[in-house]
Amino acid sequence: MRRKGRSRSYAVAASGQWTDEEEGRRRLPAGEVHAWEPGRNETVCGLSLSRSRLVRFAGVTWTDTFPESGGAADRVQRQCPRCASVAGRRGSDARPAWHRTNPRP
Repeated sequence: MRRKGRSRSYAVAASGQWTDEEEGRRRLPAGEVHAWEPGRNETVCGLSLSRSRLVRFAGVTWTDTFPESGGAADRVQRQCPRCASVAGRRGSDARPAWHRTNPRP
């Protein structure tokens, strides 16, 4: 059972990887990225890491995969929309939080 109010930090699992020579040969995610909680064997959206052949990046946070972050997003092609809805979404495709403007009496 998950506790309410506990902030979670999500790492990244990706379909590919690349090596950044400028940052001292650091492995970074590429392709489609998913949010992943270290210590679990599945992504936030429910994909099995081993069966989906996803590469884990424990040192890369979910927010580093957004293009405006300037972090590890250079070769990220797509973020999983199901993971983004759980782990947080920012950027041009972000939808505002649900808000009722005219509640019923």
